[in-house]
Amino acid sequence: QAQLVESGGGLVQAGGSLRLSCAASQRAFSRYAMGWFRQAPGKERHFVAGISWNGLRTDYADSVKGQFTISRDNAKNTAYLQMNSLKPEDTAVYYCAAGQTQYYSGDLSNWNEYDYWGQGTQVTVSS
Repeated sequence: QAQLVESGGGLVQAGGSLRLSCAASQRAFSRYAMGWFRQAPGKERHFVAGISWNGLRTDYADSVKGQFTISRDNAKNTAYLQMNSLKPEDTAVYYCAAGQTQYYSGDLSNWNEYDYWGQGTQVTVSS
């Protein structure tokens, strides 16, 4: 079992930054990939960023490459999403997710790999 709790969301002006955190009380957090997804109002949930169990591999949606950075601190059982140069179109509920395969080496954007989800944190970017 794993429990994931996101924090760090809020209201920010366009061009600003936020850092989201995802604290995991998990079965061996360091063995599993972590991902961030987002869901805008009236839209489907989409992959944003993923990071491998050891932090050596990352993947990003094209829309956030160069703007967002995913990282993790396995000693703290926490994953992060640093979001810079925020735009109104980044407004969404952001969810973190934990993988289900130990030492996963596959596609980090693969939805099917993630089986634990946090409750989400709202990010609102004003113009």
